[in-house]
Amino acid sequence: MSNAAEVGAEKVVNLQYLLTEGDVIVFMGRQNELKKLDELYNSGKFECVIVHGRLRVGKTALLREFMKNKRSIYFAAQETSSRENLQNLVNLVKVFSREPETQTQAQEINSYTDVFNRIFWLTCSERVVLIIDDYELLAASHRGISELIRGQVDQWFIESRLMLVICGSSEPVMERETLNYDSPFQGCRTAQIRLQPFTFFETRRYYTNFSPYDIAIIYGVTGGIPRYLELMDPDLPIERNIRRAFFDTTSLLFEEPANILRREVHEPGYFSAVLKAIATGCNKISEIAAAVGLETNACTVYLKNLIALGFVGKHTPVTEKAGEKTIYEIEDSMFRFWYRFVPDNISLIQSGMTDKIWRSVSSEISLFMHKVFEDICRQWVKLRNSAGRLPVEFAEVGRWWGIDPMLETDVAIPIVAYLDDSHALFGDCVWSDEQTGEDVLAALEDRSRLFRHPNRYLFLFSRSGFTDECAALAQRIGANLVMFE
Repeated sequence: MSNAAEVGAEKVVNLQYLLTEGDVIVFMGRQNELKKLDELYNSGKFECVIVHGRLRVGKTALLREFMKNKRSIYFAAQETSSRENLQNLVNLVKVFSREPETQTQAQEINSYTDVFNRIFWLTCSERVVLIIDDYELLAASHRGISELIRGQVDQWFIESRLMLVICGSSEPVMERETLNYDSPFQGCRTAQIRLQPFTFFETRRYYTNFSPYDIAIIYGVTGGIPRYLELMDPDLPIERNIRRAFFDTTSLLFEEPANILRREVHEPGYFSAVLKAIATGCNKISEIAAAVGLETNACTVYLKNLIALGFVGKHTPVTEKAGEKTIYEIEDSMFRFWYRFVPDNISLIQSGMTDKIWRSVSSEISLFMHKVFEDICRQWVKLRNSAGRLPVEFAEVGRWWGIDPMLETDVAIPIVAYLDDSHALFGDCVWSDEQTGEDVLAALEDRSRLFRHPNRYLFLFSRSGFTDECAALAQRIGANLVMFE
């Protein structure tokens, strides 16, 4: 199959094929992250690695895979007292060092300083991995633990063969304790890995029994989160999977976003209301504040906290600085799906009326998937760009929205990539049961003229293919057509 950037209007490119069977970068699981961890392990010297990412993204699974065939201590902090967490760590160190369990020896280690001293002596002569998981819980139970560990690094560990891995899910805590410039770990941290949800193209390699169309929907409703992907049964139709995952009171996802929010904030009511407002179409600060019933200044505070937690993103059109065009969107499409369809149907879900719920959801699934499909197509462009398979290597890939000065109407372009004042790529995406017509391509060409780049490359993406008229227009103007299936 020919390269999309080269075929112009002569052929229709299959998006699925080029990204999975061609020579574009392909990711399998967490191989890149495992490779990086192994490289750090093989250095043989002291390493301090921060692993972070949202809950359920697969951090613990990654670290457990990394630990295989290595001398390792894995300590998962608990939501308990400092004393209890300390004792759990002491017990793990004793088992690791194969010391007999005696009362005398148990009394030898009665503080975090003592236990870290013991770990130091263990790592003087051999490579040892110490993983502290759920670090935000340890930091909450023992204030000053980060400073204590940093002191141990400066005094002892820097000369040891220890590989210390600090892992956590709370982004604000991990930023404050381990990642910020003024955090205790600044200066001793040797690497950091932020684990991201799977992209669509990583997600589709997770399944083989679903159709590409169903995989796209699965990607949309799970947000590419590995734990949620595991809930999808390839032996069941997509409708049954969604109903079972979201509209069953016994399922993990029935209360998942609300539970995650309660875990992160003290008063989740307004935070949840802000998320619901965004999920139902409000994306400007004034619209969100009006929908929630807050003053704009108060709403801004909630949005800032949601952005810090990674639940909401603040976006500006590509090529422009933040300003009046700034919009807010839910970053995780699972959250977007949940807040769009679950809260308003709680009573029906609890009554077991899933047939009625699904009639409403199925009528709106295409609208929900339109934004998901735009995200998938941007991923496609970014992958091809990084692989050098676009007309030029673009500096940035994003989207644009603004005013058409001639028509005085709002317009948007889902995909815009630019290199300089000479080269730009413009793309539109259509998620529909019908073939995409020439009017969509003509509209994209018109919108591209709002930019003065002399070299403009047009890409039109379609779930269901293109009409003959659209293909003919593409041939005349040199546009690229990319078909999902």
